[in-house]
Formats: sequence, structure tokens, C-alpha cells
Amino acid sequence: MDFDALAAELRNLRDNIAGVTDTVIAAVDGIPIIADAAADIDPGKVSALAAANLGIARQAAEMTGKGTLNQTVVFSSDGYMAVYAVGRMALLVIMGDKNLNVGRLLFECRPIIERIGLLVAPVAVSGHERR
Repeated sequence: MDFDALAAELRNLRDNIAGVTDTVIAAVDGIPIIADAAADIDPGKVSALAAANLGIARQAAEMTGKGTLNQTVVFSSDGYMAVYAVGRMALLVIMGDKNLNVGRLLFECRPIIERIGLLVAPVAVSGHERR
């Protein structure tokens, strides 16, 4: 797995989309692969929470017959957490402040997720974090 390329994708997200504050790529079982996050963000906890969020949302999409799940977005009083499915084996978490343009984020993420999907296939079980 090319961790330098993954780190570059995460940096580009933060640099190119206003309001993005932290990012994590994890396996769908909640094990972090790599993170570009502030010191007060625990990639392990974020990954576990995002995996649970994605799993529930994926089941809801399947049970309602609405197709394959792409993403979930949590809207909070002070910001956002978006969780994107990266194939069936990984996920991307993007956290942002109140100024995050969620519409732009949704639009910009498709090609990024495709590139990350190519980089994480197959997902490493051991994980790797970068702060």
C-alpha cells in the first residue's frame, strides 16, 4: 500500500476544500489505516465510530432497496462528519467545521474516493497512522 500517496490525498482534501479539518482512512472493521488529524483526534476511535455508522447506513440502504450506500453525513451544531464507502473494504472519514461547504465536498470527493480505492486494495489489516 502506498502510504505516501494516501497521505497526499488526505492533505489535498484539507488544502483544497475549505472547512475540512481532519481526515481518516480506515478498514470497514474500524482499524485506522492512515490519518491526517489534529492531535486531539483519536484515529482509532473515529475509525470505530465511522465503521459502525457506515455499517448501519449500509444495512438501511440495502433493507430499503435504495441501492448501494455511498456516504453518510452527520450535521452537528459546530461542524460535520462525512463517512464515505471506499468500495466494500475501506472508508474515508472527513471532519469539518461550520464553514464546510458540504455540497462541494460531496461533489469533489467522487474522484478522490476512486483514487483512494485503488490505493487501499487490498486493505492492510495492521493499519498505519500518520499525524
